[in-house]
Amino acid sequence: MTDRIKQEITIKEIIKIGEKEHNLKLVLKAGEKGLGKKVSTPLINRPGITFAGYYSDFAHDRIQILGRGEAGYIKGLDQVKKMAILEKFFSYVMPCCIFSHNQKVDKDFLNLANKRGVPVLICTKPTGDIIDSVTHLLQEYLSPRRTYHGVLLEVFGTGVLILGKSGVGKSECALELITRGHRLIADDVVLIKKLGGSILSGSGLNLVQHYMEIRGLGIIDVKNLFGAGSVRERKRIELVVMLEEWKRRKQYDRLGMENRYYDILDVKIPLLLIPVKPGRNIPIIIETASKNERLKKMGINAPIELDKKLFGISDK
Repeated sequence: MTDRIKQEITIKEIIKIGEKEHNLKLVLKAGEKGLGKKVSTPLINRPGITFAGYYSDFAHDRIQILGRGEAGYIKGLDQVKKMAILEKFFSYVMPCCIFSHNQKVDKDFLNLANKRGVPVLICTKPTGDIIDSVTHLLQEYLSPRRTYHGVLLEVFGTGVLILGKSGVGKSECALELITRGHRLIADDVVLIKKLGGSILSGSGLNLVQHYMEIRGLGIIDVKNLFGAGSVRERKRIELVVMLEEWKRRKQYDRLGMENRYYDILDVKIPLLLIPVKPGRNIPIIIETASKNERLKKMGINAPIELDKKLFGISDK
């Protein structure tokens, strides 16, 4: 596995990606020389309280979003007070400013932005929509991430990450699940991103995402072979299945009373350890585990329920 925690994206890239992937058309009005500035946080800031004079918690390292409230406040100031506020505002280093609702930006604001090299962008969308789009874009490119050698599938609606040593049968197991109607997200290399602090989203690498390598068969194109319904682009990871060769002297959990977890980017995901040996139907075990995990989320845990019934009988 490989960590890629620290990410950066330039304002120029944000403009390009925003239009291409998020239908977010950002038009440059000033500060062209600052287009190479880099953003390293997925958070944004609205500087309304800053213009009112409160700078103690000014998050100037974030993209600044200015709605009608901020723009209207600046417009209503007299010239002397306005210049004092804007001079103070632009004394901080910031990535860029985005105005919503296709607003006409104050001339002095544009002049100072040019002077300090702060890109000023305008967008026709409402403020809330811009915040959602920009935040989603930044999370997509700046969130902590890690690549794993494994297979990610959607099994009965649950994102299942299959891990294990090379040659243990991960891809063959995944292929059987695909023939049963489940969907492939990625084989061999799974890119996992942490979104919103606790959500793990898995996808594949663009060039090889829906291809699989099956020993003795070679490379197959799952999308063309089984149809568009057999694949999807990304999926939230909710269960980790670890495959390992059966070890005769190892004691495996037979009751399911013990809760195990697998740590990915400081997020704990339920873990199922499955020993592999000839004659075991691993795909059907994974199908059952996926359904069982959904039941657990609904508060139904078979081992605990049985334990209660058994104790109830013994008490009588």
